[in-house]
Amino acid sequence: MVAKLGDDAKLPLAVYGNVPRHVAIIMDGNGRWAKRRLLPRQAGHVSGIAALRNTVAAARDLGISYLTVYAFSTENWQRPQSEVSALMGLFRRFFHADMKRLQKENVRVRFIGRRENLDSDIASLVVQAEQMTEMNSGLNLTVAFNYGAREELMRAAQALASDAANGRIDPATISEKDFSDRLQTGGFPDVDLVIRPGGEKRISNFLLWQAAYAEFVFVEALWPDFGKEHLEEALKEYASRQRRFGRLAPEDTAAGNPPDHGVPSQRTALS
Repeated sequence: MVAKLGDDAKLPLAVYGNVPRHVAIIMDGNGRWAKRRLLPRQAGHVSGIAALRNTVAAARDLGISYLTVYAFSTENWQRPQSEVSALMGLFRRFFHADMKRLQKENVRVRFIGRRENLDSDIASLVVQAEQMTEMNSGLNLTVAFNYGAREELMRAAQALASDAANGRIDPATISEKDFSDRLQTGGFPDVDLVIRPGGEKRISNFLLWQAAYAEFVFVEALWPDFGKEHLEEALKEYASRQRRFGRLAPEDTAAGNPPDHGVPSQRTALS
């Protein structure tokens, strides 16, 4: 749950500092949003697209460098065919309605996920979006589409095994960076903050490696209702936490425990 900030919520976000470099969002709750309004599930997905537009704009305004959103998982193919077809149609609509605008707004768009089993026109749109925006230097928007983290990890392991078998790398020297570079997010910073709207509290096979040390914020609002104010609240909650990465906090060091070398404090005005 996002903390209640009371009067602190009136302060500008810059007061709190420590804006996460990489935020990942599990966009959850479209179907429940529609059901509560006695609407078809597709109506929830349409409203979810509007929430994505608002969130991308807010992330850019708030100084986030990388935003990764979970749009369609490899498990989502198990949904009714009518819903899958509607989701694919929405992707086509999103591309035609938004890609030129994102290009003009200096947003770089990339996709992670399996592409082999996508309809040919959708696969082409994915490539086109990446090519249109590859020179942009603003917000890095990554869409996890037909994505599953376990499959991503398996493919990275296969790539390393192939390199080792062909003598391109010594198995004894394989490092975390070697593995990370073979993920679809190779070159991206690790995820700092994962936000999940919709009230559920699980990671759902999303960025398992990249989010190993991420902070998690769970929001009750369903995704179609998610907006800039929810993102700001999540960032303030993130800024209130201290990321120790398994080491001691500074106050423990001051009390006579071993020093916590090399880990900057994340304490802020909300501590």
